[in-house]
Order: sequence, then C-alpha cells, then structure tokens
Amino acid sequence: MKRIVLGICMVLGSLVAYGQEGTLEGRVVNAKSEPIAGASVHVLNTNRGTYTDGEGRFSLSLLPGRYHVHIRAVGYASVDETVDMTGGSASLDITLVEVALRLSDVIVTAQKEEENLQRVPFSTTAISSGEIEEYRIWSTEQVTAIIPNVYSANPGDNRNVTSIRGITSTSYDPSVATYIDGVNQFSLDTYIAQLFDIERIEVLRGPQGTLYGRNAMGGVINIHTTQPGNQTRGFAEVSVGSYGRQRYGAGVRAPLVRNKLFLGVSGLYDRSNGYYTNTFDNSDFDKNHSFTGNYYLSYLASPAWAFTLNVKNHSHRNSGAFPLAAFPDAAFAEPYTVNQNALTELVDDVFNSSLTASYAGSGLNFTSQTTYQSNYRIYKAPIDGDFSPIDGITIINNYGRDWNNVKVFTQEFKVTSPAGNTSPFKWTAGTYFFYQDVPNKQTTHFGEDAQLVGADNPNFSIINTSTGKSRGVAVYGQATYAVSEQFEVTAGLRYDYEKKELGGQVDLQFDPDPSLISFFPYAEETASFNAVSPKISAAWYPAERSNIYAVYSRGFRAGGITPFSADPSQVPLSTFKPEYSNNFELGYKQTFPDRKLQLNAALFYIKVTDAQVPTLILPDAVTVTRNAGELTSRGLEVEVVTTPLNGLDVSYSLGYTDATYESVKNVEGGNEPQMDLNGNRQIFTPDLTSMLAVQYACNLGLSIPLKFVVRGEWAHLGTQYFDLANNIRQAPYNLLNARAGFTLNSFELMAWGRNITDERYIAYAYDFGATHLGEPRNWGVTLIKRFGE
Repeated sequence: MKRIVLGICMVLGSLVAYGQEGTLEGRVVNAKSEPIAGASVHVLNTNRGTYTDGEGRFSLSLLPGRYHVHIRAVGYASVDETVDMTGGSASLDITLVEVALRLSDVIVTAQKEEENLQRVPFSTTAISSGEIEEYRIWSTEQVTAIIPNVYSANPGDNRNVTSIRGITSTSYDPSVATYIDGVNQFSLDTYIAQLFDIERIEVLRGPQGTLYGRNAMGGVINIHTTQPGNQTRGFAEVSVGSYGRQRYGAGVRAPLVRNKLFLGVSGLYDRSNGYYTNTFDNSDFDKNHSFTGNYYLSYLASPAWAFTLNVKNHSHRNSGAFPLAAFPDAAFAEPYTVNQNALTELVDDVFNSSLTASYAGSGLNFTSQTTYQSNYRIYKAPIDGDFSPIDGITIINNYGRDWNNVKVFTQEFKVTSPAGNTSPFKWTAGTYFFYQDVPNKQTTHFGEDAQLVGADNPNFSIINTSTGKSRGVAVYGQATYAVSEQFEVTAGLRYDYEKKELGGQVDLQFDPDPSLISFFPYAEETASFNAVSPKISAAWYPAERSNIYAVYSRGFRAGGITPFSADPSQVPLSTFKPEYSNNFELGYKQTFPDRKLQLNAALFYIKVTDAQVPTLILPDAVTVTRNAGELTSRGLEVEVVTTPLNGLDVSYSLGYTDATYESVKNVEGGNEPQMDLNGNRQIFTPDLTSMLAVQYACNLGLSIPLKFVVRGEWAHLGTQYFDLANNIRQAPYNLLNARAGFTLNSFELMAWGRNITDERYIAYAYDFGATHLGEPRNWGVTLIKRFGE
C-alpha cells in the first residue's frame, strides 16, 4: 500500500506543473495601529503560512490566483480576507479588533476544504478552543444542547450514543460519524471520547453521505486537535474537583527544523472516584482513571508537499463500567447507588494512527490519508449482568488479545480544485477504502439464582463466538458552480459498496462439567450492500456575510448481519438492510455589518426508511438488530451569538425535533410479540434543546493585566424516551452551570460548578429498564498555564 501511495504522489507531482510564484506582503496591527507580533497568517487549503515579526509584518510566496487568507492572534477577533494574486504579487494590511468587541470569522472543513463557516450551505456549528474551555467540554457527550438538536450520553462506559435531529446511534454502526483530525472513528469500538488540546469542534447536522459516506446520515462531528508549527507553544493544566476528580494535562508543539520539521506531543491523565456507591461492599463503584496521548510529526518537504504522522492512544480503566439501577424507579429512589455482587475492572485500550500526505499545486490539491485503528476491550473478571446482588447472570469476555480486539484499516485519496482557483467552478473528488476485523467471544453464565431473572435453568453458560469481517470501497465527487458572485449551486454524488462476513457458533457448558455442547454449530453468513448518496444545494448571498440556502441530501447507515441469539426459535444468522434518510433543509445565516451579532436558523424535514432497531434479548445479553419501518423527523434550529458590550458575550441555541415512527414491520423477531410503534417517539431525542450562555470579563484596572471572568449557563432539555415502546420517559429538566475566576497574561485560574441545582434525570437507559442517571452536582478548580502565545 505504501508503494501505491508513493506512486500516485509521484505521478501527480509529474503531471502538475509548479509555476512562477509571487509575493504576498502585509502588516497586522491593532485598533491603535500598534503592530501585533506573532499573529498567524494562513492561506486556506494550502501548506503556506507564517507568523508576523516584531513589526507586525509578514511575507509569503504564492502562485498566481485568488486566495482566502485567515489571520488570527491571541486576544483578537480573527478575520478571513480575500487576496487577488492574479497579477503576481499583492499587499494585505489587516487591523485586528479585540475579541471582546467583535465576533471572529470561523474557518471549518465541513466540505473537506477550509472555508468560512457562514458560507457553508447547510447547518454547521463550530466550537472554538476558547469556547471548549469556557463550556468545560471534557468529553464529546458534553456538546449536548450546546449544539441545537444534539443529544449524547452513555451508560457509564464512555461509548456515547449520539442523536442529531432524531437520527440516533443505537448500534455499533453509528448514524452520526465522528472524525478526529480527518480520521473516521470507525465504530463505537475505536473512537476516543476524551477531549483535550482541541483547536475546534465542528458539528454538521443532517445527512453528509456524499463526502463522508457510511454512517453519517444524522450528521458528522469533526474534532480538530492543535497541530505543531514554526512557533514553540504549549500548555499545562491541573484540575481538581469533587468526587475525587483529578485531571493533569500538558503539551508542547515546536519546530525541530524551522520551516521543515515539526513535533507535537501532549498527554492527559484523568481520574475520578465516580458518582456511584456500591452498597454491596460500600465502595466507590465507578472509580476510574485513564491516560490519553496525542503525538504529531510533520514534515514540510517543499512549499507544495507536506507529510504528517499522527498517533493517538487512550487507556481507560473503570471498576464499574455500568453503574445502572435495574429500573428507573429504583434509580430515583436511591440515586447514585448500585447493589452488585460481581466486581471487576474494565480494560479499554484504543490506538489510532494516521499518515497524511498533502500536495497543493497550481492545477489541483491532492491528499492521501492512511489510517489504522484498534480497540481491545475486556473485563478482567466476570461483570454483573443482572445489576443485583444475587448469583444470577455474569458476563465473561477475557479470553486474551486474540478476542474482543477490533482492528480497522482505512485509505482515502482526495483531489480538489487548487486554492488559488479563479474559475467559477470548484470541485472535490475522491475514493475511500476500509477493512474491519471484529473477533468476539463472550460467555453468559447463569448462576444459582438465575431463575429469579427469567432464566429457565441455573448453573450453565452460553458461549458466543464470532469472527466478523467488513470491507468496503467508495467513490465520491462534489462540484460547486458560482453562477454569479451572489449565487452558487452545488451537486454531489457518492457510491458505496460494502461486504460483511460473520461466522461463529454458540456452545453450552453446564456447571461443573468443562465439556462443551454445540447449541448452534459453526455457521457463516455473507451480505453485500451498496448505496448511492446524492446531494444538491443552492446558496444565495444577498449581502456580505449573508447566506440563504436550500439543500437536499441523502444519507445511509450500513446494513449488517445480526449476532447470534441463544433462543433456538431464532434463526442463528440473518441480515438487516441499510437504513436510508432523505433530508430537506432551508436555512439562513447572517453576520451583521458591525460583526457584533450573528444569527443562524434552519428548518428541516427528514424521512428515514428501513430504520434499524437493535433489541437486547434477555437474559442472553445478546443484541439483535432488525429493520423496523419508517421514521419522520421535522424541526427547527436557531443560534444567536452576540457581543453587545465590551467584555460581554451572549450565546443562545434552540432546537426543536418531532421525530416519530410512522410504520413498523417487526421489531422483536422470533417468538417475541410484534410491537405497534406507529406514532411513538424516537429514543434518545429530546423534543427541545436549549442553551443560554452569558459571560462577562473585565479588567480590574490594576498595574498588572488582571481580568475577572464570570459565566453562567442554562440548559433545558425537553421530553425524551429511552425505549421504543415509550415506557421509559424523562420529563423536561433544567441544568445550571457556572464558572468564575481570573486571567493574568498566560495564566488562568477558574472555579466551576456543574448541575449546581443537583437535578436528578435519566441520561441513559436500556429498553429493558436498566437506568443510568446524569451527573450530580459537582465542582472544581482548573489552573492553566500557556506559553509561546
């Protein structure tokens, strides 16, 4: 594969001529015409960038063309400017205004190229590095309600179920794709939920199948970590809080060879005693700790060619991965307590790596990205499967690293029109390949008291063994034509082909006899799926920083082969079809001329066919997936950001979703009764999400630049359900968060409190009733030191 990548790069390099360069010179100053040293000047969609010198001056060499240049500096609102280099050279003088007085221009990669957020013709929200700290976002689940119509939660094991506009990730093939530094976190097995040293988070709402393919039918979460450059920069962070919370992070980014070789290293250690107490032995049940690392090595071979090697690892240990009460009533009657006799520790090791080669030339841009991901996840000892102190059900999966160790390989080649393109026609095309290996082995043991939880007989084990393999290939293309300076039309198409194989068997073992009885002998099933994902949009820009758009897009979630069931009446292996969605959206984006107010709004309508519904079969602890009919989701979104006064920032997001099933073919399968879900609400989907954040910062007027910062947040989540029958219901609730402290130059000291009214609410529940409550009131202090800024 390396030879193939190198060969393609060499061919492209020989075909694309590199022309005569001109010079872009300029100066960056503040509102008092004072030079700003160390400001970043980056040419979008190229490998070109620099920093201003002590006089605020900069110089860059560029090919003839028309470019977008992004300028940013600490403490100032960033700006995006267009530069015409068709004459060979140009000058650009920029005045930056303090961020307390003006909103920043935000650059995103929602369409797999860098562009201004407000020009993207579909709903996209970006959370900057500063906002991530202000909201205290430490995990991907904490974007809930910050982004309209987004809900994310997990049962305590850090595998988040995410819903966007009523399209919910309810299986190991998620319907909301997560990308970290351009790498698709392929499944719930291989993604890293822990967040630190983040440059920005982009949330794309609505199907993104054309550019992102499989499992992006609800949307995409794009996470970008901070990358190294020509300046030596870094940070150190210490956080301590209630429930034994400790968080220590540090990172450094520096040039090893200036203008050529760059290194970035960062790490985070996080630990907590957890929120739950196990009354069985009066211990901290969900006590956990983890280490996460992120390592970069970037090489700028020439002004056109750049190579980046990135490695991420996450090691998580949790002594109570599933802090669940057996039923909602029990969860509220004795909150944050469990009574479980089977005690163990979760071992969860994730490894992600990528090698990216990028070329920016006069004829086209080219990117190759090769990735490898793996996840080894087991319980050291049997884990409680009945969530009670009885000797009922335990789950065993510790069979060595040959089992329960998921591996994924992906390769993507992408070509786009060049950054300096002066044509009204812009385009993106590419191909994507993946291979996934999933060897699973799990034993469900029924103990002496198993009949108390529905088992027919005690003292036996069901051993499920399976080897799953998936491979797929996709080709895609998208083009935008500027009919005029004010009107653009975009069309795209993607074809995906995927093949899945699943083989394995189910055995019985009776206590204390070690011999196995084949219950379902070894069986194999192969299934192939393909999907075509079109997209078309139109965007009208009636004025500067104004965008009115309409878009149609289609998304899909891959089909698959359902796992085994221990019920002899069930077919041991069967397939379920892909899930498809058609999305219609009408939106408006406006940044007002004084750049103090920004308003974005959207209406959407989504029709889902062949909805995939996973059902956990008890007491076997086996999930069976079926296609369950049609789902319709409709709603609206509003986002407002403003800086009405010096130092005062106000943001508000509102989302409304009406997501209901219209027809259902079969949910349970086998001998289970068919449920009529017509009119029932989608799970993990609050009908209303709302977040109001207000922050005020002021200089204390001392001889040192000491600032006081105070912030309050009010989140409201509406009615939601956690089972398809709509029996497990969470009523609307409110959450209040607060943050206050001081900043002094590169130091920041903040005290924070979350859920300060100690609201009790269901964050996650299984359809059979096991319930996990959201985090209780907790508080802490964070100290951050930055250097090189």
